[in-house]
Amino acid sequence: MNNAFYTGASGLRAHQNAIDVTSHNLTNCNTYGYKATKPEFRELLNNNMDINKNRELGENEKILKGHGVKMSNQDLLFTQGSLENTGYELDFAIAGDGLFALERDGEIEYTRNGSFALSIEDDGAYLVSSDGAYVLDQDYNRILVPYKPGTNDIESNGLYRRLGVFSFSNPYGLRRTDYESYQPTAISGDAEDADGRIYKIYEQSLERSNVNVAKEFADVIVSQKAYQFSARVVTTADEIEQLVNSLRK
Repeated sequence: MNNAFYTGASGLRAHQNAIDVTSHNLTNCNTYGYKATKPEFRELLNNNMDINKNRELGENEKILKGHGVKMSNQDLLFTQGSLENTGYELDFAIAGDGLFALERDGEIEYTRNGSFALSIEDDGAYLVSSDGAYVLDQDYNRILVPYKPGTNDIESNGLYRRLGVFSFSNPYGLRRTDYESYQPTAISGDAEDADGRIYKIYEQSLERSNVNVAKEFADVIVSQKAYQFSARVVTTADEIEQLVNSLRK
């Protein structure tokens, strides 16, 4: 089979993945605390071409042929999103470096989304994320909030001081979960208490997504063009194979 066919097919696969990543970013442009993802590409392995066998190549002279492209990584972009004042007393935003800690099904996760609520339980009212995970303090304990049952009164004064804020030596290495929160990896390093000098918590505010909509739309156009070119390579390779087969007859 013509190698150009496989090269074009690898481009189709890689650029389709890139379009998926960009589409996910655009879909979450209004998701609080969302951090955009940037696709990265790398060339697939090269090997020596079987040509000019009767000519001795120089020491630094190589004739190589590539085998396409693949998306090698999806990097998180931890740039600061703009802050929006919501007026809701259980909304908190981090300006600077740091993430809130959550407990979900016995696992610890981290998030930039400070849209919190209350979970009223038998032993009190606990601070939880918008999807029900427990918000933790700096010692990884659940946070009890003074609350009067049967009313809407929440004593939230000074609550922001009890929120656990943690940092990572390499936050770009965090793994995104299904709930738009993050878990540490060997690349990110372990969570550490965030230095109070590198962040500030704003009450009654939320951090908006850091997605640059204009750039994402431009990236979609670039990926679509690259996808079309890759499709053309596959079509051309198929046409060449048909021509060769017809000549054999």
